[in-house]
Amino acid sequence: MEKIYVINLRGEREPFSFKKVYQSARNVGASKEVALKIARKIEKEVFDGISTSQIFDRIFELLLKETPQSAIKFNLKKSLEKLGPTGFPFEKFVARIFEIEGFEVKMNQIIPGCCVSYEIDFLAKKENFLYIAECKFRREAGGRVDLKSALANYARFLDIQRRKFFDTKMEYKSILITNAKFTTEAIKYSECVGVELLGWKYPPGRGLERLIEKNNFYPITILPSVTGQLAKELISQGIVLAKDILEKKFEKVKIPKKDRILSEAKIFFAK
Repeated sequence: MEKIYVINLRGEREPFSFKKVYQSARNVGASKEVALKIARKIEKEVFDGISTSQIFDRIFELLLKETPQSAIKFNLKKSLEKLGPTGFPFEKFVARIFEIEGFEVKMNQIIPGCCVSYEIDFLAKKENFLYIAECKFRREAGGRVDLKSALANYARFLDIQRRKFFDTKMEYKSILITNAKFTTEAIKYSECVGVELLGWKYPPGRGLERLIEKNNFYPITILPSVTGQLAKELISQGIVLAKDILEKKFEKVKIPKKDRILSEAKIFFAK
């Protein structure tokens, strides 16, 4: 059989992988039988030059027919991209995660450095430890956080550190967070200077997607009916995570498709 090549998000050709399709379905909770059925279906349908985005959409369609809960989970990466077009909803989303993890969070703080003052996306404090957080939101598929962003982030941190604005007894650290991936150079540099990173599949096995899946920190945009505009309205009213929809505070929210969104949340979190 002639080898089929697909076009990935960076525009590169790579061999079609039956195993990747199968595993992607398994990763979101599909049974072995369903994952195998989907992978075989996709294998018959693919053609040379098909994009990975087209394959993604087809897997989603097939999952939706077989297991809606898994289909919604499969949409995680796109749901994070739907938090755009600006980076503020993503910042709110990440800040909410830190709050649930026990941090006291303050958003959009102006912090003086030795040279100039900086607007910090958020500060996250727990006991005598403080994160100075910078969020980099990427809406485009295949977007990356590169060395330039890592350099700018650390330069800002160093200037704040030199000013000694915070209590000297407190340990504080820079953290760079993104919904996308980091380039190899950005990782190498940040690790070298002691900046913590949190992004898609980074750190390995402990990336943002793992943190979300492990703790049910799914954004409201994981639900099919929540468009970018609806997400903006919900976030402004304190509904940031999908599980917030199952709480009492959602009853007071006035938005279109409210019953439908609630129904999707119940399906998503059904045991």
